[in-house]
Amino acid sequence: MTAILVAIDLPGGPGFVEELQRIWRDGNAAFPVDQRLPAAAKAEVCRAMRVGAAVEQGDALVVATSGSTGTPKGVVLTHDAVAASAAATTARIGVGMDDHWLACLPLSHVGGLSVVTRALHSNTALTVLPAFDTAAVNASPATLVSLVGTALARIDPTGYRAIVLGGSRPPANRPPNAITTYGLTETGSGVVYDGLPLADVEVDITDDGEIRLRGPMLLRSYRDGTSPLDESGWLPTGDLGSWQNGRLQVAGRRSDLIISGGENVWPEAVEAALSTHPDVADVLVRGMADAQWGEIVAAVVVPVSGTAPTLDKLRDHVKATHPAYMAPKHIDLVEVLPRTSLGKLQRGQPPDPATPAPPSIT
Repeated sequence: MTAILVAIDLPGGPGFVEELQRIWRDGNAAFPVDQRLPAAAKAEVCRAMRVGAAVEQGDALVVATSGSTGTPKGVVLTHDAVAASAAATTARIGVGMDDHWLACLPLSHVGGLSVVTRALHSNTALTVLPAFDTAAVNASPATLVSLVGTALARIDPTGYRAIVLGGSRPPANRPPNAITTYGLTETGSGVVYDGLPLADVEVDITDDGEIRLRGPMLLRSYRDGTSPLDESGWLPTGDLGSWQNGRLQVAGRRSDLIISGGENVWPEAVEAALSTHPDVADVLVRGMADAQWGEIVAAVVVPVSGTAPTLDKLRDHVKATHPAYMAPKHIDLVEVLPRTSLGKLQRGQPPDPATPAPPSIT
């Protein structure tokens, strides 16, 4: 009997888990559909992922990529890859039979779905919520949870033994029980925890600084049959990084690097500095074309209610801890930043044109 791809168009809960297990028992692979999409968009993504068409024996999941830009791709993960990811994470966190996982992130993304697969593979207690809800997360009896930074800021973290944190830049004041992770949809979830690779995960930094990953939890291919893996099984991530004191430090996406007057500026470093300013509630940093400098550092800022931070004050704040060339030369004040459903900043999205921009420094 030919295995096919079956869509799961259900909210999070016991029914979702039961349907996933049924699909696997039948020898098929599952594609979780984003519940926030309207009907027409659901139909289009199912068409793009070729729901109902054949998969290879051993395929377990097709998961849409959750990158900050571009059209999502379908990542094909095998049962062996899912099991390897679950085993490595379980071993690193030290999951025991008394633990209890809470899944509260979107199950259409690997960050939420991997909580379910980990619990199933380790036979650990599991609660799955239909959506993130602050009250439900705070009241949950679970000991383990996977969150993104924006969700972490809205809960009381003290009730959890461990919080697996991914999806976006971690908060500077994260609690001691939060574990920062690095990974992609193509790696089946996070594969580097607090800078240290999980068991059987290899990390390589190329001569030009790009992070490459290899391990048993990586994808088999994309749904269209193409593969990002090279002939030796290495996955080029498009991220730049380095080793510092034996731990992987991720600088950011190669495409996000700002080159201003010949100086390299990473948006994440500037965002981390600006986020500590008392008048800044949220911030996104990116490059803006400039005739004199090539690019200038531009900040899109959500101000704290009732305040309006000036460009000079934000520049001074950054210059207190970083070189002057990293300070923004332009700011836009907005009410909300463009983010993906997992909290990743969408740097390619323009700021709200209705918000007047303060003058730039050129």
